[in-house]
Amino acid sequence: MNKAPTPVTQGTALLEVRDLSVAFAGNGVVHGISFSIAPGEKVALVGESGSGKTVSALSMLRLVADAQIGGQAMFNGRDLLSLPERALQAIRGQDIAMIFQEPMTALNPLLSVGNQIAEVITLKQGLAQVQSAQAAIDLLAETGIEEPARRYHAFPHQLSGGQRQRAMIAMALACQPQLLLADEPTTALDVSLRLQILDLLQHLQRERGMAVLLITHDLNLVRRFADRVVVLEHGHLVEQGTTADLFARPQHAYTQRLLASQPERDALADAAVAPATAPVLSAHGLRVGYATALPGWRGWFKRGEFVAVQAVDFSLAAGRTLGIMGESGSGKSTLALAALGLLPSQGELTVAGQRWGSDHARNQALRRQIQVVFQDPFSSLSPRLTVEEIVGEGLTVHHLALSAQERRDKVLQALHEVGLGQEEQAANSIDALPSDLLGRYPHEFSGGQRQRLAIARALIIQPAILVLDEPTSALDVTVQKQVLRLLQRLQRERGLSYLLITHDVAVIAAMAHDVIVMKGGQVVETGSVAKVLAQPTHPYTRMLVAAAN
Repeated sequence: MNKAPTPVTQGTALLEVRDLSVAFAGNGVVHGISFSIAPGEKVALVGESGSGKTVSALSMLRLVADAQIGGQAMFNGRDLLSLPERALQAIRGQDIAMIFQEPMTALNPLLSVGNQIAEVITLKQGLAQVQSAQAAIDLLAETGIEEPARRYHAFPHQLSGGQRQRAMIAMALACQPQLLLADEPTTALDVSLRLQILDLLQHLQRERGMAVLLITHDLNLVRRFADRVVVLEHGHLVEQGTTADLFARPQHAYTQRLLASQPERDALADAAVAPATAPVLSAHGLRVGYATALPGWRGWFKRGEFVAVQAVDFSLAAGRTLGIMGESGSGKSTLALAALGLLPSQGELTVAGQRWGSDHARNQALRRQIQVVFQDPFSSLSPRLTVEEIVGEGLTVHHLALSAQERRDKVLQALHEVGLGQEEQAANSIDALPSDLLGRYPHEFSGGQRQRLAIARALIIQPAILVLDEPTSALDVTVQKQVLRLLQRLQRERGLSYLLITHDVAVIAAMAHDVIVMKGGQVVETGSVAKVLAQPTHPYTRMLVAAAN
């Protein structure tokens, strides 16, 4: 392990971390890291999942249960790790605030976002309820949420991903903190929203003069945002320095590997894709609408309608990938749910030449043809089921005649095919899979391994089509590259067709043969991926491509 350079300090440090170590039940996960943050400075803590980034940040505020923490975290001359709990509680949220990675799980689903922000203001500043409510509305306006007085009363599920993240930022800034800990604040957002949130953080940081510790694996954000970078690998600090120096001259092999981890195109060339007599998935005039409540007395007599997908046409051939690209709210995921037969739709939509209907047996037969891999494997995999039960679930529905041993054999084959457990194998064979793998639960796996589990679950019934709904947006850059390589290999070997839903232009460029660009529920541009990305004609497409670069 290379020795990390001495931390760079600009004047008097606001936060100085000295030899921080964190262990659970005697097993070390962070090993003596040291770095500092000056007042008003922007520092990025970079590394893959499991590198110790989030644990390090949470440990400084003693927010990790059952952790053995060593070292010092000096904030304004006071050691956070040795302060009494009451004194530390006064600092949390007041002087040091945190934006968590996933606002949908961090926000209370039973309270409106405005009430949650006002609660912090009341608790920390002692303002009256009316004053706290107005302050919360002002904060929502400052973070760029439209109609803040109305959004004050909205619940988290009623906001888009970008709006929820802005609400989280408003809550973190409620008490004018000196230091903001931003844990993967843009991971699940589309590319233009990422830039908007990043610009918002930069603006608020300049306006308020606060320091920011950005915890992320997104190196494009680091390059745009941070003054300095601290790189962690398996709990060890391997490199740190100014952003310009680290990107221009990375010294450690791990840093070099992170910088080189970009999606690579390995999809079948158009000429290599076998022509199909009929598309495996097609739509003509596809329309999806949701019933909405009308304001006032009119809502007593009739319902309104919000059209999420309007007049969409597409065709997906065997062995090809159709990318659906657009921002949050563009209708991408609604289109995917309609294709899966999970939402009622109008127009013509066919899977293997057949349409979804009201007949359960007929729909079940169609579901053998089309399966889905969701965005977040941690929430899409049941925490109460073992690997064998999760992956084999489809067999219990679609292959009732199989014996228990036959099901287990097929589960093992699927796990082997997606490469799960191979890092622990002595040889590249099913027999060498870890003996306890089938009895493990999702929380015992990394993010990349959980996504491989989700892929195995989808593939085990031998579908012709996979709907990939943001399959890599929550993964590290190196793990993202591995999962994309796996999907490309499976497409070549099985002749699979992919309906790829994503906001990541780099993933579209690596995976897709054709692309549809959606905005406001409508298709604004379509064509081959090479043409659309190289020569976009619609202003919206040009904006997405430019934001990705």
